[in-house]
Amino acid sequence: MKEIEEPMYSLDEVDRKILELLEKDARMSLKDMAAKVYLSSTAVSSRIERLKKAGVIEGFHVQINPIALGYYTKAFINLEVEPDQKKEFYPYIQKCKNVVACNCVTGEYSMLIEVVFKHTMALDQFIGELQRFGKTKTLIAFSTSVEHRNLFWKDS
Repeated sequence: MKEIEEPMYSLDEVDRKILELLEKDARMSLKDMAAKVYLSSTAVSSRIERLKKAGVIEGFHVQINPIALGYYTKAFINLEVEPDQKKEFYPYIQKCKNVVACNCVTGEYSMLIEVVFKHTMALDQFIGELQRFGKTKTLIAFSTSVEHRNLFWKDS
């Protein structure tokens, strides 16, 4: 397990603005970004490289709308996994294409799994497979008022 430590990289206002711009549009040109932060394109590129090397930027991603692809069922599954099962569970869950996120959590259940499926029958089948690892409790989402966002760095 990783030791908790103080942040290794301190953001200044220009770094924050660059991160904000990238978060809104990771495909924004360096020229457009440079104009918004009052630096040259070369300086912005250097800052982005520094942020990547420091581990602040882990990658650039596209956000796909699952509903547009027919994945109408979003659910959160609580799963009780015994510690000795984690060695088998982690490789299994990483291969499941319908799993959006899997978090090890505190409380009655040890895992919180976010999934998307085209219909509830497929979700039901998946839950049946998961139950070999332990007890489950499933919550089906009717709607999502706030999508995943990376806002934690803005207040620092």
